[in-house]
Amino acid sequence: MRWVASGVLLGSLAAGLGFAPASWLASALSAAGGQRLLLADARGTVWQGSAVMVLTGGEGSHDASALPGRLRWTLGLDGLALALRARHACCINGELRLRLVPSLAGLRVDLPAVQGPIGQWPAAWLVGLGTPWNTLQPSGSLQLSSSGLRVESVQGRWRFSGQAVLEMGSMASRLSTLPVLGSYRLQLLGDAAGGEATAVQLSTTSGALQLSGSGQWAASKLRFSGQASAAAGSEAALNNLLNIIGRRKGALSLISIG
Repeated sequence: MRWVASGVLLGSLAAGLGFAPASWLASALSAAGGQRLLLADARGTVWQGSAVMVLTGGEGSHDASALPGRLRWTLGLDGLALALRARHACCINGELRLRLVPSLAGLRVDLPAVQGPIGQWPAAWLVGLGTPWNTLQPSGSLQLSSSGLRVESVQGRWRFSGQAVLEMGSMASRLSTLPVLGSYRLQLLGDAAGGEATAVQLSTTSGALQLSGSGQWAASKLRFSGQASAAAGSEAALNNLLNIIGRRKGALSLISIG
């Protein structure tokens, strides 16, 4: 009788997990991202569901910005890991595949090398993060690519291994009269296995607003130092923006984070 009771209990547990609501996954993602990335209006189950992707300024913030359409996913077993497949008509190129490896120490997310861009998102989505994006009101596109990336959450701290590039194309802001400020590249290069902090590098590929800088992401904190300046002939059009995005030092605007 004891074996029968145990079998019934395990069967009930498996059935319960099979129908676990999608809101469980939404809650886990919200907690991991400091309530800045949300899966709103989550429908279906943890294993097959959909939701609206929303960026917010975090707990207590009144800023929020949603992507059009719905993110749709399936989650299945892959040995001792989980295989996540996601589609989003507006923003993901084809199907995004991730491998999730949970452990007692935390969670590891593996993104395999992808040919071409992973996806493209509207820069206006960043307004949901609050300051300074809600002031800048950016427009343009954000395109992500990677030759392979591993993200690990260990005791509440995020670590990166691998490489990712964020291309910010045809960026503009309501704080400037210029129709386009420029295009930029943000590179991340990490080696968590070697105990190295993630290197962050910002550069300008074209445009009137010249941005550059470098920094490190370590212990879930970003330290970044950079500068902004106006290309010749664009000083007057960019003067107000340069006063806002950093500390003025002559023709330069010095940017410091962390």
